[in-house]
Amino acid sequence: MNFSRRKFIRNSIVSFIGSVLFGSSKLFSNQKQTTATPSNKPSPESWRNDEINIAWIGHSTLLINFFGKIILTDPVFSDRIGLYFLGMTYGLSRISFPALQIGEFPKPDLVLISHAHMDHMDYETLLKLTSLYPDQLDCITAFNTKDVIEELKWKSIKEIDWNQSIVLNGIRIKALEVKHFGWRFPWENDRSKGFLKDGRSYNAYLLERNNKRILFAGDTAYTSKFLNYNSQKIDVALMPIGAYNPWRKNHCTPEEALVMASYFLKAENFIPMHCNTFRQGREPVDEPVNWLMNSSEHYNINIGLNQIGQTFRLGGN
Repeated sequence: MNFSRRKFIRNSIVSFIGSVLFGSSKLFSNQKQTTATPSNKPSPESWRNDEINIAWIGHSTLLINFFGKIILTDPVFSDRIGLYFLGMTYGLSRISFPALQIGEFPKPDLVLISHAHMDHMDYETLLKLTSLYPDQLDCITAFNTKDVIEELKWKSIKEIDWNQSIVLNGIRIKALEVKHFGWRFPWENDRSKGFLKDGRSYNAYLLERNNKRILFAGDTAYTSKFLNYNSQKIDVALMPIGAYNPWRKNHCTPEEALVMASYFLKAENFIPMHCNTFRQGREPVDEPVNWLMNSSEHYNINIGLNQIGQTFRLGGN
């Protein structure tokens, strides 16, 4: 069966409308769903300003201490991902709680958003963050995406496009092109559909501070585009590894993520993400991480963590 993006969205919208009209969808079910509590909990209060710490909060949300600067990637702390309407989010439920809740970690110096998909740019989460820290947070997002969240109480919100670089709060940030798609709703212009000048975009980011480099891959299928960015040593690659079945055109497998991180980027350390949080693909929940760990012995790369809630540490020297 050909699982096109349009068929997926069409079926999702039909299901959503049906749930409103007939009350038959799990979106509105009163039945309790099992949500796992991570067995590990990060301790950001113990992090030092002369090191790198990367904690996997869940999905593509990582809390990074980059030599004293706190970065939060694709923040999703909501119970569900999907349409935000009348103060509630309707969509997929979490299968794992966040390893930390908003308020349990320091104020971010940078909120980094890869693209406008609802599991990466979660309006409910960003509303809570900007309400807790009004006019105090700097946000970087992809080209033609800030309109979704621009009304929130940011200190600043900036779009950067592929191969553009800026320095913000002592961090050099470069936007990289990946293989994905950008629309938040299917009727929007999207760069993957050829709308390069006015379509929604999608970024990976290369972060640099104190001669150390972290690559946050955002969301991507297998692509050789990462070969363009291996001229400088990548210390840590944060790579998506889930939702590849049946969405291989948009999401890489764990094996493909290893190839891109180890062979293309020549990264020294690998941090998995985009799995174990929402049931977005048909693969079993544990398959992506198990596949990653079983295959990693064939690659010259260190797996920095493999469970939500764990923290990877790298010294400054």
